[in-house]
Parts: sequence; C-alpha cells; structure tokens
Amino acid sequence: MTQQDNKVLACVDLSPYAEHVADCAAWAAARMGAPLEFLHVIDRHPPMPAVQDHSGAIGANAQEQLLQTLSEEDAARTRAEREAARVFLQRLRERAVAAGAAPVDTRQRHGELAETLAEQQDGVRLFVLGRRGASAATTQRDLGRHVEWTVRSLQRPILAVTESFKAPERVMIAFDGSAITRKGVEMVAASPLLKGLPVHVLMSGKPAGDAPKQLEWARQTLERAGFDVVAKMEPGDPETVIGQAIRNLDMGLLIMGAYTHSPLRQLFVGSKTNEWLRSARVPTLLLR
Repeated sequence: MTQQDNKVLACVDLSPYAEHVADCAAWAAARMGAPLEFLHVIDRHPPMPAVQDHSGAIGANAQEQLLQTLSEEDAARTRAEREAARVFLQRLRERAVAAGAAPVDTRQRHGELAETLAEQQDGVRLFVLGRRGASAATTQRDLGRHVEWTVRSLQRPILAVTESFKAPERVMIAFDGSAITRKGVEMVAASPLLKGLPVHVLMSGKPAGDAPKQLEWARQTLERAGFDVVAKMEPGDPETVIGQAIRNLDMGLLIMGAYTHSPLRQLFVGSKTNEWLRSARVPTLLLR
C-alpha cells in the first residue's frame, strides 16, 4: 500500500461548515502522518432557474437559438461554479497546511455525493464530512440530507464533524461487545490517530451475560497499546447515558458503530445513529 492509498479524504461544500471540516481533517491527517485531500462534489443535477416556456409560440429557427442560448448559459454557470469552488478549496488547503497537514491536495468532481465517495474509498483511510452543509440555512435541517446514505455507502471510518472543532483531549468509545465495536477498539489500538489521549470505554443499556468479559477485553487491548484507559458499565438508555458522560467528563470525541441495522428496520424503529448525530456536540467517529 502506497502513501496515496492511505489518505484522509475530506468532503466539503461551499458553506461555513467546511472550515470546521478542514480543521478536523487537518488534525487527523497530521496525527496519522497521512496525505490529505479536499473533495468538492458538484451535483450532477442542480436545480435550474425557472424559465418561461415559449417553445410552442416560436418558429424552428427561434427554438434553435433559444436552445443555444440556454446551453451557453448552462456552460457559463458551470464555469462559474468550478472557479468559485477552486478558490474556496485553495483557501481550505492553505488553512490545512497552516495547521500542520502535508501534503494537501484538492479535487472537484461532478456526480452524486454518496456514489462518488464510494468510488474513492479503496484509497482512503479515513473520511471526514460535516454533519450539516450548504443547505442547512435554508432547510433548517439539523442533519444534512446526504449524511445517512453517504455513511451507509462507505466501508471506511467516517469522522462526522459538528458546528465547531477543537482538537480532542479525551476520547470515549461507546462499546457494546459487538463485532463492529470490537473492531473499533482494535482500530484505536493500532492507529496513531488517538495515541497519547485518555480513552473512556463505556458500555450501557441492557448488558449481555458476557458483558464484563467483553469490557475487560477492551480495556486490556487498549492498555497493551499504551493507552490510559477507564472501562465502565452504566445501566440505562444508551443515548442518555453516553450524552451525560460526554458532558460530565468533557469528552472531545465519540467513537461508535453506525447504522448497524438494516434500512427496513430503521423505517419502523428509527435510527439511533441519526438521533445521536442530531444531538451530538462533539465530533463522532462512525464505524461501519
């Protein structure tokens, strides 16, 4: 595997939230010693301005002229979008370099966001994206419309950034003994991303019979990797318990499994991942 196969990929749009994504991605890339790339995906089917239809009231030559005019306007709009994005991406690149990331590259693509990121993931070690984006101001969404299906389409860790970013000083792992959260513990133990940071492993909800054994495995795995670890089991609703612990212990990053049930089940019982991302006040590393 080459270094370019091990990059941090930050997906950004032309919104104020992109600066927080850039800060988080630069922090992660510098910690991991990995190259960083900013990717801006331009929607293949953007909303078009309303145009009055005169096609039935004009002759063939006039129709041809109208189509040519519309085509030229579309081409001009595309050039303007690309130039605005180029300037924006360059500013983010300079911001990331100043924060210690290197090398830093930028790229633009036309297409659908989830599809484009899925195509890129073979060369990516970590994705970074914002919990909200450019549409937040107009839609009042507390979770971007692309987030769930983008995360579902990827098989790499995704770092979802909130409305601000501060380098974490303490980390929490929401642990339930499942294969995905055990993988998360092993990933933390093996990666330089969180080396040197205290880790709090929290198991909540209704404990399984082997819960103490699973929790002890997590603690030992992290301690062998050199981490300062606290491992605890707290009864109660996981979302409530985790949220309170993050506030009380001043945690700066949460690691959790994401969308572990099928989309059909989510239709009926709702997504705990979405609920958490809507209420989260710290960056969340999602495991798939």
